[in-house]
Amino acid sequence: MPFNPLTSTTGSNVGGSIQSAIAFASQKTGVDFHYLMGQAQLESGMRANAHSAASSASGLYQFIEQSWLKVVKQHGAEHGLDWAANAISTSGSGRMTVSDPATRRAILDLRNDPQTASLMAAEHASDNKTAIESSIGRDATSTDLYMAHFLGLGGARSFLKTMAQNPDASGAAMFPTAAHANRSVFYTAAGQPRTLAQIYARFTDKLGQGGIAIPPIQLAATKLGDGADVIPGASETSTADAASWARATIDRLNSGRTETASLLRPTPNTARLAYMMLASMGG
Repeated sequence: MPFNPLTSTTGSNVGGSIQSAIAFASQKTGVDFHYLMGQAQLESGMRANAHSAASSASGLYQFIEQSWLKVVKQHGAEHGLDWAANAISTSGSGRMTVSDPATRRAILDLRNDPQTASLMAAEHASDNKTAIESSIGRDATSTDLYMAHFLGLGGARSFLKTMAQNPDASGAAMFPTAAHANRSVFYTAAGQPRTLAQIYARFTDKLGQGGIAIPPIQLAATKLGDGADVIPGASETSTADAASWARATIDRLNSGRTETASLLRPTPNTARLAYMMLASMGG
């Protein structure tokens, strides 16, 4: 079965491909490899096409739609996703929007691409590390960073500050919406609410790092996809060229080539056309 880069993770080398994608993201951003591996295991069981039944979360790192659009808007252009970053706008209320439905779907489906998801998860962790450390006045641990991914930055700040003062406070009482969507995190099997300290300790154990502080973040020296043409010599609005781009991408993925050029940089027009072509192929 052909590999659809937007929706599928089938194939015997999926595990190795995911680990390679995470290693690449770690090398590119300076974010600790073991943290990114632990987060992916905890979020999705290392399944790039995982979907939440309780929220809009999807992909290897279970980004909800708004969080994904925000991090792509902030960091997509740094990694060859100019077309996606430029298509995302911020409303007056702070909500991230994409005017074209097909482009929006294509951007959200990138959550299921291991390399894109790993890069955005690493950038998200880097941003959160800086913000958390300025808030709590100490080095951020891997668990602190995971809390920011799990609860959002504001939620993580509240969680960590309250835990420092009252570790026995009920997590479900403090975060009822998150508790409703993640009952196993906030309640024991017997239905008893877990304390903040218990929730934090469980995440620490699951991440497998014992709360070790993340090494200092290093700035990436290169850009993903630099020097890679989208469709050499092609018109931005040609359906035939978009189809060729889509087929070439699938062929490259099926052949096992996972170099940085696999994340091409289409214009919004060719992105929409290629996405439609990929969808019509149906995997």
